[in-house]
Amino acid sequence: MPTRMPSAGFSITVRMAVPADPAAVGTLTTAVGQAGAVVTALDVVDSDPSRTVVDLTCDTVDAAHAERVTEVLRQLPDIEVRKVSDRTFLLHLGGKIEVTSKVALRNRDELSRAYTPGVARVCQAIAENPDNARRLTIKRNTVAVVSDGSAVLGLGNLGPAAALPVMEGKAALFKRFAGVDAWPVVLDTQDTDEIVSIVRALAPAYGGINLEDIAAPRCFEIEARLRAELDIPVFHDDQHGTAIVVLAALRNALRVVGKELSAVRVVVSGAGAAGTAIIKLLLAQGVGDVLAYDRLGVLHAGMDSLNPSMRWLAENTNATNISGDLPTAVRGADVFIGVSAPNLLTGDDIAAMAPEAIVFALANPDPEVDPAAARQHAAIVATGRSDEPNQINNVLAFPGVFRGMLDANAREFTPAMALAAANAIADAVGPDKINPTVIVPSVFDPHVAPAVAQAVANAAGPTHKDSEL
Repeated sequence: MPTRMPSAGFSITVRMAVPADPAAVGTLTTAVGQAGAVVTALDVVDSDPSRTVVDLTCDTVDAAHAERVTEVLRQLPDIEVRKVSDRTFLLHLGGKIEVTSKVALRNRDELSRAYTPGVARVCQAIAENPDNARRLTIKRNTVAVVSDGSAVLGLGNLGPAAALPVMEGKAALFKRFAGVDAWPVVLDTQDTDEIVSIVRALAPAYGGINLEDIAAPRCFEIEARLRAELDIPVFHDDQHGTAIVVLAALRNALRVVGKELSAVRVVVSGAGAAGTAIIKLLLAQGVGDVLAYDRLGVLHAGMDSLNPSMRWLAENTNATNISGDLPTAVRGADVFIGVSAPNLLTGDDIAAMAPEAIVFALANPDPEVDPAAARQHAAIVATGRSDEPNQINNVLAFPGVFRGMLDANAREFTPAMALAAANAIADAVGPDKINPTVIVPSVFDPHVAPAVAQAVANAAGPTHKDSEL
């Protein structure tokens, strides 16, 4: 089993009254450390001659671990636990985003230009030339983050209300990393026709559609139909964002081990949205051979009862028609990419891969193989976790991708844009910094999103000029 580390995602603050004794603080931090948590802050809130009230903040492994740590503190003599706050829930209170006005409305003059009667002239200009909406409204910088809640993170079909915190977070990332105004649109339907109809109807207000956490295989049809019907880019981040960052990371990993993409055999575990997009992008880049593995086993020609997406994979991958389980598939492979489920492989399975193997175990929070066990045998290991080296994170891609498409007034997302984005992310590391533990840039590297945006805008071709009034 992978050893999970304490994470800020499960950070708690415990308010306690402790004796006014210098040794009391040491007792608290020692107890928390022995319970497996990591103290990140300790603040004095109040005091009197006999008692001190402190807030102790620590990272834990999960919610159950947080409860155990709290109970350990409650059992300490002369310690009064007054309140326990989950810092993640505190951050989400009232939501994570808001709308603010870009214009001042300080007097009647400004109101008359921003709203009636002045706004009527702008409405007429758009009616005469609909392209003016890209220049004169929020459309030029706004993305709808659309989900039906059918595949929320790795948690499954939680529904639209439970998907809202994720879509809010996505919108916050758009703004933070690329200055894009995004808004969550969660739909209380999982009917493909209804979703397509609703998104088509709301599209006039947006410059792009980011589909998110929609289960496969419906996500493929929804994206394809919307692309055919809309004149703005439609981008399913679970597919294309993941594929872009994986290709960027793989390009640099292959540089480190001295192998060419055209000469390697890649095994992808997970034939859903992310796995399918990864495989298609690798095939487009001329990968030597790629195998797709899902619950049915290694996909191969002749398999029965496959949905259309898996049928396509079976017919376009696995050149030697291998069948069997995942350990069989990875034997002798150069690269393993997991976007599936935890604990599918062991260190011994990784040892059976080709020399200088590359392992991307991206199931979150628990990867397909224990990273520590994988590192004993693989040359390079990446995960989806922020507490491990080489985090494969979609935030490296989607803000810059949409920034570039919006800047170019692009009408669609294309494979050329995906490749351009992947190359920009890979090149952001720099040849002087790349090594087995650094194959992708930090998500906080300020150069990444602008570089991706420029690459995508260039790949979009000539910019559609704003209409002149």
